[in-house]
Amino acid sequence: MNTILEVQNLTKTYEKSDFSLNNVSFSIPSGSIMGFVGENGSGKTTTIGCILNTLIKDSGTVKIFGKEVADDSTDIRNDIGVVYDTNCFPEHLTPANISSAMRQIYSKWDNELFKEHLRKFKLPEKQKIKAFSRGMTMKLGVSVALAHHPKLLILDEATSGLDPIVRDDILDTFLDFVQDESHSIFLSSHITSDLEKVADYITFIHDGSIILSEKKDDLIYNYGVMRCKAAQFEEIDRADMLAYRKHDYQIDVLVSDRKAVEKKYRDVVIDNISIEEIMLMLVKGEKQ
Repeated sequence: MNTILEVQNLTKTYEKSDFSLNNVSFSIPSGSIMGFVGENGSGKTTTIGCILNTLIKDSGTVKIFGKEVADDSTDIRNDIGVVYDTNCFPEHLTPANISSAMRQIYSKWDNELFKEHLRKFKLPEKQKIKAFSRGMTMKLGVSVALAHHPKLLILDEATSGLDPIVRDDILDTFLDFVQDESHSIFLSSHITSDLEKVADYITFIHDGSIILSEKKDDLIYNYGVMRCKAAQFEEIDRADMLAYRKHDYQIDVLVSDRKAVEKKYRDVVIDNISIEEIMLMLVKGEKQ
């Protein structure tokens, strides 16, 4: 399986700030969607900036389609579609105006494909963007990103703040996109239910560091949470714990192999766990 995006030991620091990216590493196979999860300020947007070379990294490597990205990498940029969480288009323009401008930027701009997406999303071709709702604006961004036949989509909170119906439309479009095995998506989001629907891989970032990167199915089907009383908690081998959180009447313990733990601790309740709860346990829980 080919790797479309590979990030190795990426670091980035800022003057007059305590925040930094710390040796961030992950890779995305072709034909897959990676969900990039983290709370606000965790480093998601900084990582994306370094990937796209809009931010200068301190060290590390970023390879897209097997090549390192540089300022003059126009061939690579032609194969990348990007959608941010805010409107990046001048509000006095219409989608038709944007198409005319993009034709000058992207060598593979496909106006018919662009119009096809406008029709699919029910976007008026000649209406000014200032009259668009947030959902319409995000659909326009996705339409533009797809209309030059990219192989990689990079999406920074592209579904944030949208109603469930609009989000569902956009997520279905993403799933259609990766039906082509040469395509991949890097989807930054804090909406874990979206990622549970579409992602093949989940990467968690917290305070500038990657704390977990796994196949989504492994997280959903293999991970679990033990619901322990205090006495039961004391009997658990610390090597079996990824993190734990103490509550008034029980202690929740995150484990990575639910079936093995069920056999080992037969008197403890072990539940399935959602991606959101895994994230909360890893970020807010105590570690051994």
